[in-house]
Amino acid sequence: MGTYSTLVRQCAALAAVLALLVWAAPTEAKAWCAAAGAVGLAFFAAVSVWRHRQIRRLSASIDEVLHDGRQVQFSKCREGDVAVLANELEKMVARLARTTEQLQHERNALADALADISHQIRTPLTAAELMLPALERIEDPDRRKRAIRDLEEMLERVAWLVTTLLKIAKVDAGAITAQAAEVDAGAVLSRATAPLEVAFDLRDVALAVDVAPGARFKGDAMWTAEALENILKNCMEHTPAGGAVRVHAAENALATTFTITDTGPGIAPDDLPRIFERFYRGDDAAGAPEGFGIGLALAQALISVQGGTLRADNAPEGGARFQVSFPKLIV
Repeated sequence: MGTYSTLVRQCAALAAVLALLVWAAPTEAKAWCAAAGAVGLAFFAAVSVWRHRQIRRLSASIDEVLHDGRQVQFSKCREGDVAVLANELEKMVARLARTTEQLQHERNALADALADISHQIRTPLTAAELMLPALERIEDPDRRKRAIRDLEEMLERVAWLVTTLLKIAKVDAGAITAQAAEVDAGAVLSRATAPLEVAFDLRDVALAVDVAPGARFKGDAMWTAEALENILKNCMEHTPAGGAVRVHAAENALATTFTITDTGPGIAPDDLPRIFERFYRGDDAAGAPEGFGIGLALAQALISVQGGTLRADNAPEGGARFQVSFPKLIV
């Protein structure tokens, strides 16, 4: 009603102006001026009513989108500037629909991730809670010391899990800024393998590192070393005693590539598509009970944020193979 009230006021103002013009016109031209003014006033009123109806239809369509959540097409609006407005509104509605779907997907993914995190943290904490009463009843000093060490290792695993999840969350939120500097491949591998040397010895798994002379890449040394460390740790955990994990770094005209292979059972075909999913451990998880299934996910996130790629498959001679590539030209 407010729209038509405005129209009535506009027509009344125009009629007053026309009446003033007719009154001021010469006597012989008054009839002609009056007729022309009436026609013009009628045309103005008709066009304005039609435009206002189009705008009211648009308003009703927008109201349906806002309150009923339905997808409404505005294609019935054919008049010039109103049609432009309708097209822009249709684009806006389509964009809002896509945003809503994306937010819903992210909300579901967040809920699933929180459920996985809760489960992963609850399991070692429950085990630690059960170990405490048993620890109090142990009288033998050696057994008590071993039990305390087991408890410490379990708590360290929980701390590592929380730290890793925070890093992944930072990557997802875009809060991690990777440096783009010239990095020596050998220095990065030394940084990645140093924390694992004792673990390799304890598991009786050999670690062989081969770096082509002068191999370099453009990236972040710290994040690359951490990603490689997680890949090496995963390979170590899936390699039986007496086996080996090999790392080869080489540079060519297109990219610098780190190739990591092990002598373990390899990756099952069903696991390959999901190998980098968070908390996915595959059917052979029993072979590596200490794993959370998140190290490879963190490695992929840290490599991707630098513009690199991480791929996994099985080597022709057997065992798992991971390839980290840093292209020299990103298109």
